[in-house]
Amino acid sequence: MTENFRVFISLRFVMSGLMLGAGIAAPGNPARAIEEVADLQAEPRALSRAFRNAAKDASPSVVTILSYGQNSDDDDAAESKKKKKTPLGTDDMPLPDDAAPNNDAAPNEDAAPNEDAAPDTTELMPSPLQSDDGTSLPITGLGSGFILTSDGRIVTNNHVIAGAKKVIVQLPDKTELEAFDIYGDVESDVATLRIKPTEPITAATLGNSDSLEIGDWVLAIGSPFNLEATVSAGIISAKHRAIQRISRGRLLQTDAAINPGNSGGPLIDLDGDVVAINTAIATRNGGYQGIGFAIPINQAKWIADELYEHHRVRRAAIGVRLAELNKKVAPKLNLPIGIGVVVYQVIEGSAAAKSGMKPLDVITDFANEPVRRMNDLQEIVERLPIGSTQSVKVLRAGETVELQVQLAPIEDPTDIKTDVPADKAESTEATP
Repeated sequence: MTENFRVFISLRFVMSGLMLGAGIAAPGNPARAIEEVADLQAEPRALSRAFRNAAKDASPSVVTILSYGQNSDDDDAAESKKKKKTPLGTDDMPLPDDAAPNNDAAPNEDAAPNEDAAPDTTELMPSPLQSDDGTSLPITGLGSGFILTSDGRIVTNNHVIAGAKKVIVQLPDKTELEAFDIYGDVESDVATLRIKPTEPITAATLGNSDSLEIGDWVLAIGSPFNLEATVSAGIISAKHRAIQRISRGRLLQTDAAINPGNSGGPLIDLDGDVVAINTAIATRNGGYQGIGFAIPINQAKWIADELYEHHRVRRAAIGVRLAELNKKVAPKLNLPIGIGVVVYQVIEGSAAAKSGMKPLDVITDFANEPVRRMNDLQEIVERLPIGSTQSVKVLRAGETVELQVQLAPIEDPTDIKTDVPADKAESTEATP
């Protein structure tokens, strides 16, 4: 038997095995077999190229954020001290008790991780920074961020920079620049800062987080454990998540690996567009366990613009307390599930009260936007101009009533400049 013939026979057996394992009938010639295998590889290779191109497009806009020193007079710093944090600045969120496996091997969230298995990250930590007066400033926050505009605006998490006396931004080329105009919002955990670039820098391209669906592929980019430009892949695992540390807005859940140091970095789609800001993990040992949370970019962009322009986030309110129209509440009101949100209390003297809104009204539309969840209404209302008058449709006793409400500041929902007479409310036909 010649050597060429042996090679041919070996290749034949290999290709047949591959085809049978994939459920493909063995063809009559080796060339066809190779084509079939190539077809099987086409989709995985296409996905690999998509990952590669997305990471390549987005990485030049990703930066590392180094926070130094603790300013005890800073309100945000005092608040952050009260919160449980992992050593490198990414807040963790312990899993609920009922999420633990039902066996004796379930992990204890207070137990230290196995030191034999845990990597030694001591040498990865940045050295203390020498201040102008010669004192040594310890590292208090290590996170990530991304360049929002080419003139030096950067977005990160508030908990990364909270309480820092000095913030340094490390660009992808290792250039380090001191940040200024640093402003953060505790309620959303979004912060903005600025640098003065000495060379052209690349701004991120923003996507549309409202278009994301569960199962969509995403990539997380950042500096976990100070390992800059680290990319991990996963999917959108859930939407509309809430965690205790973030009181305003709902989060995306992802299984893309997020570790301490990823905070503030971008979560991108397969086009390389930023769709969220990585902000927290659910963990029992301080490290990644498959559940991470990210702030949708549509929400974060508005907050970042508010911080940049006004140094705080101006949020509007109408002065009501709400309940979801879910399977427990809807039957009691003899209403379909999910057609709106229920007003169960109207604050006396508030914008809602002056508009004629009443308890048990069901808000179905606000400012011509449909309302199905409480966070739908929250996000619509808070982004509208304070003092503006908006239309609101409520379902009341089987009829749709249209009201006009003037938005108040969230700090005081009764702070209304002018009154909107309640008798201006207009009734229309009942909704189905």
